[in-house]
Amino acid sequence: MRVLPTALLVGAASAASPPFQQVIGAQQEQLENWAQQGSDFFKQGQEAVKQGSEYLSKPLQTLQDQFKTLSGEARQLWEEVADHFPNSMEQAPMLSLPKKHNRRPDSHWDHVVRGEEVQSVWVTGADGTKEREIDGKLEAYDLRVKKVDPSSLGVDPNVKQYSGYLDDNDNDKHLFYWFFESRNDPENDPVVLWLNGGPGCSSLTGLFMELGPSSINAKIKTVYNDYSWNSNASVIFLDQPVNVGYSYSGSAVSNTVAAGKDVYALLSLFFKQFPQYAKQDFHIAGESYAGHYIPVFASEILAHKKRNINLKSVLIGNGLTDGLTQYEYYRPMACGDGGYPAVLDEGSCQSMDNALPRCQQMIEACYNSESAWVCVPASIYCNNALLAPYQRTGQNVYDVRGKCEDESNLCYKGMGYVSEYLNQANVREALGAEVDGYDSCNFDINRNFLFNGDWMKPYHRLVPDLLEQIPVLIYAGDADFICNWLGNKAWTEALEWPGQKEYAGLDLEDLVMEQNKHTGKKIGQVKSHGNFTFMRLYGGGHMVPMDQPESSLEFFNRWLGGEWF
Repeated sequence: MRVLPTALLVGAASAASPPFQQVIGAQQEQLENWAQQGSDFFKQGQEAVKQGSEYLSKPLQTLQDQFKTLSGEARQLWEEVADHFPNSMEQAPMLSLPKKHNRRPDSHWDHVVRGEEVQSVWVTGADGTKEREIDGKLEAYDLRVKKVDPSSLGVDPNVKQYSGYLDDNDNDKHLFYWFFESRNDPENDPVVLWLNGGPGCSSLTGLFMELGPSSINAKIKTVYNDYSWNSNASVIFLDQPVNVGYSYSGSAVSNTVAAGKDVYALLSLFFKQFPQYAKQDFHIAGESYAGHYIPVFASEILAHKKRNINLKSVLIGNGLTDGLTQYEYYRPMACGDGGYPAVLDEGSCQSMDNALPRCQQMIEACYNSESAWVCVPASIYCNNALLAPYQRTGQNVYDVRGKCEDESNLCYKGMGYVSEYLNQANVREALGAEVDGYDSCNFDINRNFLFNGDWMKPYHRLVPDLLEQIPVLIYAGDADFICNWLGNKAWTEALEWPGQKEYAGLDLEDLVMEQNKHTGKKIGQVKSHGNFTFMRLYGGGHMVPMDQPESSLEFFNRWLGGEWF
């Protein structure tokens, strides 16, 4: 049995053909570019190791040590992947280099909330004993807050806005956020946290391309969005994990659980600074890899009994949540069974059918062990076997209805417009951004999460506990391939929870517009039982609010209003 060198292990991350939110579905040419860039980077890294660089030598040595302890089954998985996809096993970085930044002094900010001070507040409990006012380990965190002048940016100039950073001072992590009050009734309207996926894509992409108060046009000017989700809710857009968007760090987060600790700290300190929002209902919404994030983040919040976060529900759009169930539906969606014409020929469809059983065996092994050494081969094998055939066609993985129009910006020219806008010095200054530049997606983060085994982890197992406490909405635009509606519907029906039988037995019913000018228009289908709801949205791709803004705001407002709770 041959031994795989560390160089090959490091390169495995590039083989994943990343499949989710923006990063998901990067084209083959991009993958090859990654491999070449990674090869150059790795050669530099080897030289750094020779020179005694602590930054690279410790992680690489850890890899070497861990690989020596692998079981025979795990080694066999790696060798099988190398045999099936030798061209994918290129050298690529698994570490993300720190972003250039310049931290502003505390005097620059309107408010600084110290986690240590929040933790020092004790109250008398119901049984007369002393307890912390807010649970959690917040001592190392600070929250910096700046009131944004809307007129300086032209983004929703009539609503109150705040931006700033959550700082984890012990680990040199700094998460950027941008908050918009509701256009309607901020004293009573709910608060929503929005998360884009990737992993490694900025939520400011969602702000300007999907559901935020403005979009950016080809002239790099802001355009007012009549269908913004802050029409009836205050919304926080968060760049997470670190080194995404305007966020930065000297270290890296490479798994969803670690990212959840940061999100809990951010919300705790934010609502401490703004108690007027803390009394409102709070919801977490996101798309794509947020199908991983949200079950973990919500579970982290609910685990703290003494909290100032009034979590009422979660919404996951076109998410990756249960790979074992969802990967089965790549072939049907690509081959004409999802409501749109086939993208692939019969031969390609058959090859995907042939590869599925082995893919599912690998995912099952990952679910059973939750070891990165088992989960990473599953990601590499399944993504190459079931996503790559579609990617090679040049079709948009986020929308089966058309070709990828701009590969450099993950198929959407608008993403380039957003990056150009957010890279302007006056915009960064107005928001208090501390990095020298903005990137919509950080591919190093994407690979780090994959190489940590996070992609195939069974985070859907957290959903039943959530359903016991709060409503969960799974929605999906029906033209998306990469996190398609067939797979999302299937995993909700396969999920084991007390209401499974009743929920799975329900048929989809028409979802009809009620609140807007097109009253009576069928915008999708819905099924709901207990705290679990699934929606199929007609004519939406991976980013439903971008493709169907009116329908998106319709279901969002009705969900927050409790129609399906």
